[in-house]
Amino acid sequence: MTTSERTKMAAGEWYTCIDDELEALRAAARDAVFEHNNLPPRERGNIAPALRTLLGGAGEGARIEAPFHCAYGFNLFLGDGVFLNAGCTILDTAPVRIGKGTLLGPIVQIYCAEHHREASGRRAGLEIARPVTIGDNAWIGGGAIILAGAGIGEGAIVGAGAVVTRDVPANATVVGNPARIVTRG
Repeated sequence: MTTSERTKMAAGEWYTCIDDELEALRAAARDAVFEHNNLPPRERGNIAPALRTLLGGAGEGARIEAPFHCAYGFNLFLGDGVFLNAGCTILDTAPVRIGKGTLLGPIVQIYCAEHHREASGRRAGLEIARPVTIGDNAWIGGGAIILAGAGIGEGAIVGAGAVVTRDVPANATVVGNPARIVTRG
């Protein structure tokens, strides 16, 4: 029995992103994102209808400013009152869970995919997906990058431009590249 690339992706195994089923899912996400980014703000509301339908979940009052980009959408879960400022990109090859009341500044990037270390693996489209979880009431500063598998604790602050490569404890503040703790909660 052959396991689909989508099943491998969901299981956190190596999969190839060069796949018809995954491409169809990315195309659906591109269409929903296009609608979101191009509707007049009064018509779009907090999240455009097609994008809201595509998302894994969006709590009460969750808002995504345009422009926005996501890879699949169905792996993105937003808690109540989450705010994503303009220019956020979320490559949700694995689940991305953003807790209630969390704020993402402009141009924040979340990357769940890691490409293969060997050139031959990259040419074959091999990736592995690692989830990202951000706790309630966190603040992610503009231009921050959160890499695959990193978790951000409740109430944590990620400084503008920081590159988060590992877990951030609850109520801590991190800055820099790679992000390092400057205050603990």
